[in-house]
Amino acid sequence: MKTFSATFSENYQDRFGRNLAARLSDSTNDLPNDISERLKAARMQALAKRKVVKLQTASGVNSNGGAATLHIGDSNNSIWTRLGSFIPLLALIVGLLAIAVVQEQRRANEIADVDVELLADDLPPAAYTDPGFVHFLSGNRRD
Repeated sequence: MKTFSATFSENYQDRFGRNLAARLSDSTNDLPNDISERLKAARMQALAKRKVVKLQTASGVNSNGGAATLHIGDSNNSIWTRLGSFIPLLALIVGLLAIAVVQEQRRANEIADVDVELLADDLPPAAYTDPGFVHFLSGNRRD
């Protein structure tokens, strides 16, 4: 939804553009013939070089389950078009695999660090599973 100031600004810009175009059109009658011919030639060159936009309409609708896709263009796609459509999918899969490998490596390093701390500690590992030791630790925290 546009606000009043945005609508006012667009209206002002439109009026300014129309006024400027009218002034330029009025002053073209006062130009010498050689300048007007050069402007005409430049305008023709600009029109010749303009980009022609080709609009394509969908030639069909493919529906599969709850999804629908539009089919645009001819049915015989080139190998480059098909390859170009699979490159983003391939990049996504490679990225997800890389993330999985990095996360797995971090998790393995964390487990290894805990194991090193357990084995290097003065207490035997069986002490950590003793219920009395857990009670002892919780009792020391309250003091």
